[in-house]
Amino acid sequence: MSLDAVGLEVMGHAFASVAEEMGLVLIHSAVSPNIRERRDCSAALFDAAGEMIAQAAHIPVHLGALHESVAAVRALAPAPGDVFILNDPYAGGSHLPDITLVGAVDVDGAVGGYGVVRAHHSDVGGMQAGSMPAGARELFAEGVIVPPLRLTPDVERFLLANVRTPEARRADLAAQRAAVERGADGLRALAVRHGWAALREGAHDLQAYAERRAREALVGLEATGLTATDWLEGDGVDDTDLAIRVRVDIRDGVFHADFTGTAPAARGNVNCPLAVARSAVLFVVRTLLPADVPTNGGVTRVVRVSAPAGCLVHARFPSAVAAGNVETSQRIADTVFLALANGGLPVPAQGQGTMNNVTFGGQLAAGNVQRGGGVVGGWTYYETIGGGQGASSGAHGPSGVHVGMSNTRNTPVEVLEMEYPLRVKAYGLRRGSGGAGRRSGGDGVIREFEALAPMDASILAERRRHAPTGSGGGGAGTPGRTLVNGAPLPPKASTRLAAGDVVRVETPGGGGWGAGAGGRQPEPGGGR
Repeated sequence: MSLDAVGLEVMGHAFASVAEEMGLVLIHSAVSPNIRERRDCSAALFDAAGEMIAQAAHIPVHLGALHESVAAVRALAPAPGDVFILNDPYAGGSHLPDITLVGAVDVDGAVGGYGVVRAHHSDVGGMQAGSMPAGARELFAEGVIVPPLRLTPDVERFLLANVRTPEARRADLAAQRAAVERGADGLRALAVRHGWAALREGAHDLQAYAERRAREALVGLEATGLTATDWLEGDGVDDTDLAIRVRVDIRDGVFHADFTGTAPAARGNVNCPLAVARSAVLFVVRTLLPADVPTNGGVTRVVRVSAPAGCLVHARFPSAVAAGNVETSQRIADTVFLALANGGLPVPAQGQGTMNNVTFGGQLAAGNVQRGGGVVGGWTYYETIGGGQGASSGAHGPSGVHVGMSNTRNTPVEVLEMEYPLRVKAYGLRRGSGGAGRRSGGDGVIREFEALAPMDASILAERRRHAPTGSGGGGAGTPGRTLVNGAPLPPKASTRLAAGDVVRVETPGGGGWGAGAGGRQPEPGGGR
């Protein structure tokens, strides 16, 4: 079978609609604000060979690594209808809070494909509430490790016995399972409509089409020996900068990123498995392709990523990885973009380059959490905070957005205050933090939290010392800051808060583009 242009569009949208529907089921069924409001989750469909057919427009750091999850499950010979669960970063996962469900779709008694959903759970155990502890030195300190296992009631009971918020986790897992089932239903419905053989061949045609289009685009960008170095600002244990080095070669329609020369694995948790590094490189490559190229397994065929085993971006068990997934992935993307810019390719200036991860946890007060009451159980809250995007030759950088490997929303102030003993004292754009240039970088964000009860807090952030760089002669963005009661914290820190303490996060602005001042109109966005 060989689909024509119309057939490719029809089949591509058909598969993508199933993936989007999976995501909507998950979002609207989950109970935790991190999934329900922030949409820190992703969904995708894979064929029986483990190649992606379609994805929803969700989180880049999730989506680019889901291939590893499916491969880990396929190695266990799943039966039709089986659902597997995993979070092990060294066996198909990314970091422990990201729990992945992989469902083997039953089509006429055989495995016809896989429905996959990944969601960030705000607690999976470990040494600190929220399972994102600054300073963790081993994976074991970050939470319960789940290798690929069939999701049975016993496996679920074991998982829930090792978390601080079992009822919320149970509900969110049920939402993930419902999303996987919706994907299976959607794939079977397409098989009824088109015939299973035609559907399978249509998926292969889509993947081949995406590969061909991606190779054509990269042939037009042929370049070799493009290099760059960027830095991580400590690992939560040591405050020394850690180098990420890359060499990019674009040759014969293949994009190869080699991270030889990158720092060895760190003592803290900024390490990441190679799947996360591959995700970041895939994100960069996707930005180089025309918008109408479908994102599926065909695109991944033109991407090669290599790194020395045991280095920061190719960590080995049991290196801690909580910050590697969220912060090192951002720096990998930044470094690859910087290499392309150094080679004269038309890419934007660097964005904020961090997710500004904030985690709070403690004992939840009964009744109105704004007024206190009796203790009724544990609670955890996690969010990432947007900042400035880098400017490009054609546009100013957007302000107050999630950048790079993150694509989440913010948590509405009303939801946060209603469900947790926190008050948001300030929330608005950080005016003037974007880099100057003919096109200005986007402004960062100011978000200020007041603790209304004793609690633990953890901050995992970057770009507090090294500013996002401009491009084409544009100025750098303003670095970020994290303060507790006015005193600055290092980029990665855990601290104990008393009632009345205030955490203020000022996120970085994006880099500007082009020499000179083009000016920009003030953006809407007041503060609270």
